[in-house]
Order: sequence, then C-alpha cells, then structure tokens
Amino acid sequence: MSPTPRAAGALAAIALLALVLGPVAAGLLVAALAGARLADARAAHRPPGAQRHVPAVVARGVPATLTVELPDGAGGRRVRIRQATPADLALDPQEADGALAGRLVARRRGRWTLPPAAVRVAGPLGLATWDHRAGEDEELLVYPDLPAARRLALAVRAGRFREPGRRSRGPLGLGTEFESIRDYLPDDDIRQVNWPATARLGRPMSNQYRIEQDRDVICVLDCGRLMAAPLSGGATRLDAAVDAATAVGLVADELGDRCGTVAFDATVHRRIAPRRGGGDALVRAVYDLQPAPVDADYELAFRGIASSKRALVIVFTDLIEEVAARSLVMAVPVLARRHEVVVAGVVDPDLDAALRPSGARVHELDVYRAAAALDVLAARERAAARVRGAGAHVLETPPAQLAQACVSAYLTAKSRARL
Repeated sequence: MSPTPRAAGALAAIALLALVLGPVAAGLLVAALAGARLADARAAHRPPGAQRHVPAVVARGVPATLTVELPDGAGGRRVRIRQATPADLALDPQEADGALAGRLVARRRGRWTLPPAAVRVAGPLGLATWDHRAGEDEELLVYPDLPAARRLALAVRAGRFREPGRRSRGPLGLGTEFESIRDYLPDDDIRQVNWPATARLGRPMSNQYRIEQDRDVICVLDCGRLMAAPLSGGATRLDAAVDAATAVGLVADELGDRCGTVAFDATVHRRIAPRRGGGDALVRAVYDLQPAPVDADYELAFRGIASSKRALVIVFTDLIEEVAARSLVMAVPVLARRHEVVVAGVVDPDLDAALRPSGARVHELDVYRAAAALDVLAARERAAARVRGAGAHVLETPPAQLAQACVSAYLTAKSRARL
C-alpha cells in the first residue's frame, strides 16, 4: 500500500485547519482520513484481473504486439500499468492507464526473460494505491528475421524469385531414380542397357533414370570476434549471417533439398548433418548464437565436412584483410576438393558513406576518411582474391541483400549441377 498525492494534500489541509479548529477537531479529521484511506486501500488491494498477452517467439527487428488488459474492468478504480523489459528488448509505450498496448521490438536474437507487468491500482477515493503483478516471468525467444526468409521461400515456390533450381521432377538421364524401360536409342549410354529385358523381348532395351535433384547445402557460421562488428541499426555481422542462413535453409526445405549447419569459433558449437526439413532445425540451432572474442578455427570447422557427400557449402564470415583471412585461405582447399564453396559476407555501409561525403563542401577530414576507406576496401579485395585463388567463390553484398544473394547463389549452383 502506498500513499497518494491526494492523501498527502488532505493531511496538509488538516494540519492547517488544526490552527483554526483546535487539536481535537484535527485529531478527528485525521482519524476520518485514516479510515477513508484504509477503506480505499482495501478496495485497491483486490486484484484487477489483468492479463498479459505476448508471443512466445518474435523475430529480431520485427515489431510484435504486447498487451496487458483488464477483462473484468477496473471496478471504478484507476489503474496504471507498466511493463519492464530487458535491455535488448524495446517496448513503446512502456506505461499506460487502464490498458497497455505496446510495440515490442527485439534488438538481439536469443532467449530473454520478460518480467511480470506492474499494475498499480488506486482506490475509488484516490487516497491509497496497491501494486499488483500481471503474469509471471515469461521466456521470450527471439529468432532471426523469419518473415523475410519466408518471403524469399514463397517467392521461390511461386517462381517469382528465379526458376533455376526448382523443378518438381528432375530431367531424364543417368541418375539414380529408376523411371521406366524403353527401346534402346543409338545415343544411349551402354550402362543404360537392361540386359534381361533385351533377352526377353529380342531387341535392345534401355533403363531410363531420373537425375537425382535433392542436394545437400551446408551453412557454416563463423561466430568469432570478426563477426561482432556492428552494422547500422544495432545488428552485428553475425546477425546478418544468421538471417541469410535462415533464408537458405527455408528455401532448401521448399526445394526438397537437405540442409545442415556448422556454427563455430575456436570450438564447434553446433553441428547438424544435412537432412530433410533441415531449415527449421537450423533456425532452432543457431537463433541464440552470439559472437565470441576469439579467433575462428576454420580448419576445425571444415574437418567434419570435407569427407561428406558433395554439397554447396556457404561459409559466412568477414574478409577484413589478408592477415585475418590467412587461416581461411589455408582451410578452403580442404573443402573445395569435394564441395562447391561460397564465402559470403557483408560490405560495410560506413565505408561507402566515407567515399561519398554528404555535404556540399568537402572538408579535410572527409579526405582522410575516404583515404582510410579506400585502404580498407583494397585490403578486403586482396583477401577476397586469395580466397578465390584457394577455390571458393566470394560473395559480398550490403547487409539487407545478403540473404537474397545467398539464395541466388544456391539456386544457380543447383541449376548448373555444381552440387
């Protein structure tokens, strides 16, 4: 129970009246005020029946609605609701009278605990308040940008993204899925001849197969120190990489391919072998990954992939300069001997901004910034050239385009039978 400004004002007024009415009358007034306040507190003590509604899973950067409602009404009482949030969750507004409907935005992926909402109820006379709790501690899971990934998967399904890589059935040829037996044609491979059918029918017959279309794609996520570099909007390079890997995984599910993942820094934290429906498994496995202040061990991460079935391996990392990329360059040939390898990362928008001063007048400091940006970009290009020389394709895009570029590279590799 807490006093209110109205109760304090009434007590001050009684103190002034005591100078005129005398102490006995003032004492009676104080007793009456105390009784009224006690009755008000008893009315405020009754729980208001507030209920909180919030999704159990939200996507990073995607607004969700959090509400705290009073389904049975406040019974004439004034109610103030406040919802506290962890530092990585933003709620606007956080306080409201009567009912709260806030816009909840998660800044970081992971698992967060949302505390109960505080509900302050004032009695009918406004002389006392009582604080209540709405709900209990509630776990909130913050996933990557699933809506954007699902839009890409739906675009592939509808044929709006691009057509290569999406066939309901594979082309006929030398595959592993038996289709039918037909008459032998002059250009058929001798391995297609069905000898029992030939002997039975007295003429050459060929097996017809359908080329296997389900392929493996593996998303390798670097969680080392380089991926902690911030991007605009408070996201990190790892956030952009996880969003892109999510999009690739959901598209693989849509195409019937097998998707796996490896997440690592100095050690391997997650390893999921390629499987059908692997996109959903990827999301559940990597949604709470955070970058660690250690160097990434590429050789360790690639060791378990090198001998597996041929696949498209997308390595999400940051090519900042040649020295930092040296361990990656040494490890890539282990994968490139068997797999199609793509090294994907984001370009820094601040570097592009440094090369294009916004003001009408160029200052001396702008020239220094541009020179430093050119030096960094040149170092990145040298690092990318070394990675290409080691046998991998390099893909660098702005953060907002990384997911789409990775899906495009995946579909292109699939359509050209490079995996």
